[in-house]
Amino acid sequence: MAYENVLTHLENGILTITINRPSKLNALNRATIAELSDAFGAADADAAVQVIIVTGSGEKAFVAGADIAEFADFSVEEGKALSANGQKTLFDKVEQLGTPVIAAVNGFALGGGLELAMSAHVRVASDNARLGLPEVSLGVIPGYGGTQRLAQLAGKGRALELVLTGGMVGAEEAHRIGLVNHVTSLEELLPFCQKMAGKMMKNSPVALASAIRAVNAGFTDGVNGYQSEIDEFGRCFGTEDFKEGTTAFLEKRKANFPGR
Repeated sequence: MAYENVLTHLENGILTITINRPSKLNALNRATIAELSDAFGAADADAAVQVIIVTGSGEKAFVAGADIAEFADFSVEEGKALSANGQKTLFDKVEQLGTPVIAAVNGFALGGGLELAMSAHVRVASDNARLGLPEVSLGVIPGYGGTQRLAQLAGKGRALELVLTGGMVGAEEAHRIGLVNHVTSLEELLPFCQKMAGKMMKNSPVALASAIRAVNAGFTDGVNGYQSEIDEFGRCFGTEDFKEGTTAFLEKRKANFPGR
């Protein structure tokens, strides 16, 4: 499907989703959020897609924030609806996707851009990346899960410092505090992510989805993550992927997983 603000490219099992609003530094407006939601949903339903890489067009920005002009005149109820709908439509959806998602953070990842990157399962940043949640400078707070996911990744103290100052950190500092997994040059960013995707693709897609659910469970209120792990672990035993994986191991050959 063709989108106005999003590009998709599938090659060798890796779907690259590129936010393509370079004149707006790839800022997220409601139309782009809807298109991203559709693209991620379609990818997750497509057995040909084994890993997703999400990035921004150009060299300046992954996503430089939300499109402020869209909500500058919103009421309290409209603001709550904007946050709730965005979280449900895109950010929670990406986090809960059964297909692994790698964020290739090229340049600025601010506000909603950093929130999108934090929704991904793994983050790799180019060395020119700048990451932050500047919402308080506008008289508002992060509304797409930023206050929660930043604390989960970097810890409460670091999260509060970044949110309350509204400041940015560079790629190396983001790596040091656990906000991103790796830092590369801009030229190596996508090849590095593709190599990581290749490592993921060697494994059982059913087990990958199960592992994502188990890890996410530990960060969900009212859910016992250990029990979720037990349930997911047991469920794996009833899959064709488990039969193939264990048989291949015993036969000393590479597994050929049936897939999801």
